[in-house]
Amino acid sequence: MIIKVFLTIIFLVVMVGVGVYSRKQASSVDGFVLGGRSVGPWLTAFAYGTSYFSAVVFVGYAGQFGWKYGLSSTWIGVGNAVIGSLLAWLLLGRRTKLMTQHIESRTMPDFFGTRYDSQRLRVIASVIAFVFLIPYTAGVYSGISRLFEMGFGIPYEYCVVIMAFLTAVYVILGGYKATAMNDFIQGIIMLFGIVAVIAAVLNAQGGLSNAVSQLASLPADDNPAVNGGFADWFGPDPWGLLGVVVLTSLGTMGLPQMVGKFYSITDESAIKRGTVISTVFAIIVAGGCYFLGGFGRLYDPVVLPNGKIAFDSIVPAMLVTLPDILIALVVLLVLSASMSTLASLVLTSSSTMTLDLIYRDKKSLPGEVQEGQIDDEVSEKVERRKVVVMRVLIVFFIVISLMIALNPPTFIAQLMGISWGALAGAFLAPFMLGLYWRGVTTTAVWACFIWGVGLTVVNMLLGNPINPINCGAIAMLGGFPIVWLVSLLSPKMNRHLVDKIFECYR
Repeated sequence: MIIKVFLTIIFLVVMVGVGVYSRKQASSVDGFVLGGRSVGPWLTAFAYGTSYFSAVVFVGYAGQFGWKYGLSSTWIGVGNAVIGSLLAWLLLGRRTKLMTQHIESRTMPDFFGTRYDSQRLRVIASVIAFVFLIPYTAGVYSGISRLFEMGFGIPYEYCVVIMAFLTAVYVILGGYKATAMNDFIQGIIMLFGIVAVIAAVLNAQGGLSNAVSQLASLPADDNPAVNGGFADWFGPDPWGLLGVVVLTSLGTMGLPQMVGKFYSITDESAIKRGTVISTVFAIIVAGGCYFLGGFGRLYDPVVLPNGKIAFDSIVPAMLVTLPDILIALVVLLVLSASMSTLASLVLTSSSTMTLDLIYRDKKSLPGEVQEGQIDDEVSEKVERRKVVVMRVLIVFFIVISLMIALNPPTFIAQLMGISWGALAGAFLAPFMLGLYWRGVTTTAVWACFIWGVGLTVVNMLLGNPINPINCGAIAMLGGFPIVWLVSLLSPKMNRHLVDKIFECYR
């Protein structure tokens, strides 16, 4: 316990110290939200990866999907690396950087408002982002607290409150630059931690071949006389597995806190290096998490009073028998993954509410004159006021998420399915197509917003007749034909305005 407490205290002191160190760079809006658009490839790549993979993946997803699909759940990690990291950087990295800098966009709702010339779109997008990032954040709190409860014996409620407070401190102090620097430190811990934990778990099971043999001998849930296929390449349910791969991989391209990383990177050469770094990071961390979760059936999970398995208890059950020093490493691993994601989520939410709802400035495109421009001194005061408001909203967002986390309505994976489904279902298609195709119309964006949020909410109100994971995947993929068809049938945007926006690629 002394070792665990000592390492955790050092880790938390470093996190807060980075926040204090970075506070001078967080005095302006661009500095607080985007790190002055000068964050290098290593920091950006690690910020992307650590925001992607949190306790939700390590505890919730790895446990639930490892139990359901066995070793084939490793494909989810492969999909995360190839689609969620490599393809995301290739498709979105350069174009997002150039267009958002050209139109002076700081948030995803801001992008929608300027790219599609509609302040109403900007407002609705900010509301969608704020509302549906809350269950995501609650899921992260829940995941990290389960591990803390296992590692330290501290009650769940105390863990949630402590994590919320510490995350708020370093984000409020240092903004995005502090978040990115801490993400790099946390990412290093995650890389070493996942490799060490996998080796220890397999060693406890008598080695890889013995663990796989044990897994192959397990029967199916619905028929004890039949091999469950938990050691097969594609597992017992390939189509269900595909839905999870789509949701957790493609969804990142439509999440505000993920896409925002491309806004802040320094230049195009940094994007190329960041692509490689981010992909390698994802292969090790995501692939390792799901591979580890695939052996979950070799352990005894917690069974709830209704007879269902507490999926969030599977990974902690695998780790509780490890030596104390490794449990300390696991706690730091999950703490690192979760605090980086929490920081990204609260920063995204507060900046969206501040810049797209409270201070909704009407911007002009490059080359155009802004009417009623204010002098530099007044402008500086307004900038400082915006930063103060963002810091206040960070506290507000954390408190709401905390209330949900203290009484979580469902398993972590379901919280994530609702959040990712609504956000990526609404944002993915109009954002990605808007970077490439001049023909996307404002009406098409409205249609996709209604589709993504509508499908997710209706499914939830009906008691989830479609599994939230599969519903999220349908929402994301369905957005593309909707945007394409509605764009063909609806009134076109002003050609001169669209041409001005796309000048950034010349």
